[in-house]
Amino acid sequence: MSHELLTSAEMGEADRLTIAAGPPGGIGLMRRAGQAVAAEVLRRYPAAAHVHVLCGPGNNGGDGYVVARILAGSGVATTVWASAPPKPHSDAVLAAVECPIKPRPLLDFDAGSGSIVVDALYGAGLSKRLSGEAARAVDLVTDLHLPVVAVDLPSGISGDSGKVLGRSFSAELTVTFARKKPGHLLLPGRERCGEIVLADIGIGAEIIATLQPRTFENGPALWLRDWPVPAVDAHKYKRGHVGVFSGGPNATGAARLSAFGAARSGAGAVTVLSPGNAMQVNAAHLTSIMLRRADDAADIEAFVEERRPSAFVLGPGFGVGEKTQAFALALLASGKPAAASTGIAGLVFDADAITSFREAPDALFEAARGPDAPALVMTPHEGEFARLFPGIADDNASSKLDKARAAAARANAVIVYKGADTVIAAPDGRAAINSNGAAWLATAGSGDVLSGITAGLLAQGMPAFEAACTAVWIHAETGSRFGPGLIAEDLPLAMVPVLRELVAAGGGR
Repeated sequence: MSHELLTSAEMGEADRLTIAAGPPGGIGLMRRAGQAVAAEVLRRYPAAAHVHVLCGPGNNGGDGYVVARILAGSGVATTVWASAPPKPHSDAVLAAVECPIKPRPLLDFDAGSGSIVVDALYGAGLSKRLSGEAARAVDLVTDLHLPVVAVDLPSGISGDSGKVLGRSFSAELTVTFARKKPGHLLLPGRERCGEIVLADIGIGAEIIATLQPRTFENGPALWLRDWPVPAVDAHKYKRGHVGVFSGGPNATGAARLSAFGAARSGAGAVTVLSPGNAMQVNAAHLTSIMLRRADDAADIEAFVEERRPSAFVLGPGFGVGEKTQAFALALLASGKPAAASTGIAGLVFDADAITSFREAPDALFEAARGPDAPALVMTPHEGEFARLFPGIADDNASSKLDKARAAAARANAVIVYKGADTVIAAPDGRAAINSNGAAWLATAGSGDVLSGITAGLLAQGMPAFEAACTAVWIHAETGSRFGPGLIAEDLPLAMVPVLRELVAAGGGR
């Protein structure tokens, strides 16, 4: 399955390049799109008493005229409702001429129970609020609880942000073309799309490649080639060593959850770095996870020098304050010089490590830009993101995707902007939207496990963006499969079937 996502502008360019390359031309693409939608309607709703096709003035409406023509030709009672005539000299004009059904004004739209609605009003290119007769149609369809099949994207949903522009349809099924758009995966758009079918209408992979998309749907196709599988001669330190910082005696559980996540993700060794007053508490709960005292920056330096760890997790349960800041800055200054063969490959900052810099974010960002700084991954939820990036978070005109990208560029870090539609963004502009999450993951400690998985993959040599994307997907897939009753302690062991399948699917460099 293709994992690139196209913005509305990129999709328009893909259309243009395909048309310029020769047959089938614009009307040919439109006919194929309409055929794909009509086929889904006929297959899924064979007993529909009536199909109402709502057509806008643009290409989305042109697709709708094709749908109506095919449905009517198949013996389905079909009515076309148009918000305006097709734009002059457009392919939609040709599609309307080919359609034997005379359109009625959308202003008069009415429907009865048992009807199906095909929404071909505006699709992904809408940039203004849905209003007038279109908004009235949304309200009527919603009140009657009629099934909606959306062409490309439910009208009223932004293809680039997933935001609702005034009002929008809530579709049972959305048929889109060539590639999905960000609005199919970002909330609330994802909830309004229902099931998404991706139809091939002849826009080739070579056309998509020329656009050099920078946004992706997160999944194995994006990172499986970088998935670490140990070699025959591997020993535990070849598989990477992760250090996880623990909080005090009353806040040790989060670090242990991260440590178990790192170990299950394949790190050969994991050490919990504990303050002296929490050593006994941690020792009582650890077996394969090692334990070491770390009360100050000198202890960190000694650990790095003696054990050569590959990655660290700082933040879960650690506490907010100057000590956390000092540890974070010390780690960022302890990276691998370009000529060295060993050193810290990556850091994961979560929870308290993020909040500790809310009054001094520039100190963190400057340190992350140091010439020898390790790769940094930060995993904020909504509140933590707003504390560290208040100006970006307050920009209501930007999408979650835009905000994650802006934060990654500002911090010189991979940002995992968590939520039901987690966005992973890299400083170089690449971004991925996760789509396999589940509400069962909304439980205390779940994010701590995610931090550990990320660090474990970093320790094994995965690049930071790919490691973060992999960790988010594995974490979400595990939670989705486990389902009701999930608690954070379940996640590390429940990951095992997912990991096995990734190896079987051909993971590994």
